[in-house]
Amino acid sequence: MTGIAFKLSSVCVFLAMSSLLKASDGVPAGQLVFFRSFFAILPILVYLALTGELIEGMKTKHPLSHVWRGLVGTGGMATSFYALTQLPLPEAITINYATPLLIVVFSAVFYHEQVRLYRWTAVLVGLLGVVIIIWPRLTVFSSGVPDTTGATLGAIMALVSCCFAATAMMLVRKLVHTERSATIVLYFSLISATIGLCTLPLGWVMPTPEQFALLITAGIFGGIGQILLTESYRHADMSVVAPFEYASLILSIIVGYVFFRDVPTIEMLVGGVIVVASGLFIIYREHRLGIERRKAGEVTPPQ
Repeated sequence: MTGIAFKLSSVCVFLAMSSLLKASDGVPAGQLVFFRSFFAILPILVYLALTGELIEGMKTKHPLSHVWRGLVGTGGMATSFYALTQLPLPEAITINYATPLLIVVFSAVFYHEQVRLYRWTAVLVGLLGVVIIIWPRLTVFSSGVPDTTGATLGAIMALVSCCFAATAMMLVRKLVHTERSATIVLYFSLISATIGLCTLPLGWVMPTPEQFALLITAGIFGGIGQILLTESYRHADMSVVAPFEYASLILSIIVGYVFFRDVPTIEMLVGGVIVVASGLFIIYREHRLGIERRKAGEVTPPQ
């Protein structure tokens, strides 16, 4: 229950972060990345100091792996933030649910992990749900002229963000075998903040005092959300807490309607339900396969 409470808290905090970034209308994606990453470092450092891991959190055996993870993760963050500025809040968040589906695909293709018929079916059904969500945005199929400056490009960037995020998770899977979770989080924030700062010549804007407050708060919330997420995995198995990620679907619909007057479309609701159902099934199958592997390990005699 403690792990679930931390997970739900992280979902709420990350949703608040996304809402604050969306509310800071007119700020370029690269600038959003910088504020989100730089000010996230503050609560992360406080957390590491309180847990006595500040010095250990700085140590790493694989700096280049952190760089690769940072580059890929920042690409995902930038494209996700761009999508957030172009799409309704519930739609942008729901498309991100495609990430677990792509992780299954990438695991099979790049790591040759065994994926059975049930999970492949769930992946295909889930991706169909994503297509249903973004179909109204793909105006090239309805009018013959793609709207490359608005929602169409936003939907495409949301899908690109899912590919980046899935790749980043694959890199994290390798890092967790040798690196502390705090180290991974800290180095990612440092690298993404540096990359975000490098976009300054591309045309940052001078935020208003209100936008400054929104951006700084969003960054702090991002760091707090990461801490809550880490704590949730410390208190419960991933298969237990992962399904509660989908609580953000309902919350995003409420927040989007109340604060941004975003009314969910039929396509978003139908596609969202399909994607969530597919994701939940994959989590269930992963949980069952984990139990089977543990039982097999218990009965297998030592070699």
